[in-house]
Amino acid sequence: MALKQNDLNWFRPLWRRLAVTIFLVVWLAWELFWTQDQFWALLVGAALAYSLYTLFYAFPKEEPTNEPIQPPNPPEGHDGPGS
Repeated sequence: MALKQNDLNWFRPLWRRLAVTIFLVVWLAWELFWTQDQFWALLVGAALAYSLYTLFYAFPKEEPTNEPIQPPNPPEGHDGPGS
């Protein structure tokens, strides 16, 4: 399932993607080492795998702006070649 444009805009800053992923890593560690609940560990592990794929691997890169570059202005008193 691809991210919608609103989601892409919200996750554009890298710190937000890292915060979500780090939260899931900590939660997974909690489930594996403290509670040892396999069901929740499986769910959080799947959410972590999905977030890694969606937020880092398949996340669209910044698109460069295709604004035309303006040519430099000619110096004062010079209209071009042959003048």
